[in-house]
Amino acid sequence: MSSLGILAAPARQAAALEETDHRPWALPTASWVMGQTWDDLLFAHWPLPAELIREHVPQPLQIEEHGGSAWLGVTPFEVTGLRPRGLPPLPFVSSFLEVNVRTYVTHDGRPGIWFFSLDASSQLAVEAARRIYRLPYFLAHMSLERRGGGIVYECARHGGRAFSATYGPSGDVFEAAKGSLEHFLTERYCLYAQADSRLFRCDIHHRPWLLQPAEATIDLNTLPPDWASLRDPPRLQYSARQDVVIWPLEQVAQSAT
Repeated sequence: MSSLGILAAPARQAAALEETDHRPWALPTASWVMGQTWDDLLFAHWPLPAELIREHVPQPLQIEEHGGSAWLGVTPFEVTGLRPRGLPPLPFVSSFLEVNVRTYVTHDGRPGIWFFSLDASSQLAVEAARRIYRLPYFLAHMSLERRGGGIVYECARHGGRAFSATYGPSGDVFEAAKGSLEHFLTERYCLYAQADSRLFRCDIHHRPWLLQPAEATIDLNTLPPDWASLRDPPRLQYSARQDVVIWPLEQVAQSAT
């Protein structure tokens, strides 16, 4: 992101709060604490049996299905404009690359995201997210190159975990219709985490996703867990940018509802 873009990010992030009717529940009453912008994001998703994923997600969380399947997603993107509320993004600290591996869950009527892993190119971001948000972040060697209207993305972590792909948009911008698979996979307003047998939730907010059909050539994808056999071609969507605000992590009740 250019220096001009970094300066514009705080206003865009805060302005996301002007649009809330699409949320499945009201905004938290507490103040948000962090802003981020996500650029050049690819959603790549594969259907998996819910009972397979069930073995690897904490029991208080319910696995969500769409079309008779649970879904596992791999989402590479660039984080820009990262900042604490009230402060501007800092050069060389506020931007890094990230790939997350995720599935979709619900608890107490609030559908959200469960992360199996999150790879990032910033050691500071990895350490902070592990400590503050209890998320399974890993430091990885990563690169993103914008070439010919597309994205060339590389991620390599210890233990043979890697992701290599070329991707980009292939159609017009749209908002996903409620009830559609695209809406199910993208319109999520919290994440869940677990630490010391305690379950936590973190609220997030953004405007509705502006999606595009996507094309991708995935040359290597060993980031998903070993039990996740991803044989079929993925469902693909692309989003150029999303501005996000994030609340603190809060412990939630353990009993499933």
